[in-house]
Amino acid sequence: MMTRRQLILCCGALILLLLPPAAHLAGSPYVISLASRIVIYALAAASLDLLLGYGAMISLGHAAFVGIGAYTVGILHFHAAAAEPLVTWPFLFAGSTSGLVVLPLAALMAALAALIIGALSLRTTGLHFIMITLAFAQMLYYFFISLEKYGGDDGLSLAARSSLPGLSLGNGSQFYYLCLAALVLFLFFSQKLVNSRFGLVVRGAGNNDRRIKGLGIHSYWYKLVTFVIAGSSAGLAGALLANQTEFVSPGLMHWTLSGELMVMVLLGGLGSLFGPVLGAAVFLLLEETLAMYTEHWMVYMGPFLVITVIFAKRGLFGFLVGEKERND
Repeated sequence: MMTRRQLILCCGALILLLLPPAAHLAGSPYVISLASRIVIYALAAASLDLLLGYGAMISLGHAAFVGIGAYTVGILHFHAAAAEPLVTWPFLFAGSTSGLVVLPLAALMAALAALIIGALSLRTTGLHFIMITLAFAQMLYYFFISLEKYGGDDGLSLAARSSLPGLSLGNGSQFYYLCLAALVLFLFFSQKLVNSRFGLVVRGAGNNDRRIKGLGIHSYWYKLVTFVIAGSSAGLAGALLANQTEFVSPGLMHWTLSGELMVMVLLGGLGSLFGPVLGAAVFLLLEETLAMYTEHWMVYMGPFLVITVIFAKRGLFGFLVGEKERND
């Protein structure tokens, strides 16, 4: 007999799988675009949950990695369209619109940035860690504003989505399933990670870092690897977001996006891999619905968040599956 948690996950998986054909039957292709956006944000929020929910690393700079992934795609597309090499020394590297190049490179660039930022930030804790991650993100935000060649404050438009062999990413349904596959693979990998010995160390360090160090384990390297994994996943989400909107701007690195991702995690359920997916869906659907009636949609979103925090302390996912079954 299926548990309540398994039943909810099966229902969620069925909805996600059958959504494109259902949207086509209903004559609402826009729903597929909205669902793609939800899945991409769910990937970014789930990656942040690795830091927040399991490592107790409160990062206010997670949007920086989303932006780096998006700009990697945007800049490569820009140079491919202009037939202008991106790098000429020590080797020639031209722009590209191939998904086999831009998507892995976006994740790699975000991972590299996460390695540098994490290596410095993780030498601090608490409020200092929050502030230093925020500072790095804001520095990158203003750096990309200063890049006039790539649109500066106005951002950069893509001529078309990236290309992948056997897929047409211009097709909304195929692009949606690509995003969904990326999310499922990340959740599968993360579940294995958090339940491994590595994950136990990260969770232990999140609860009591001093005790982990007392056992002779240097938790710094475990947290740094987690930071890099979360950063590269957010970079992949940024690359998919750039393809979805065919536009990138420095706004993707602003601290407000980090705040929105944090709200999605808290809304869905902190320390629950599937919670951020639910949180992203509820947050973006509420935003979409309320924005149709008023531009001040946060006025109505605020009370909903307050009620959720009061009556569902472990988030909406924890509320739905019950306290005993919440753990992933």
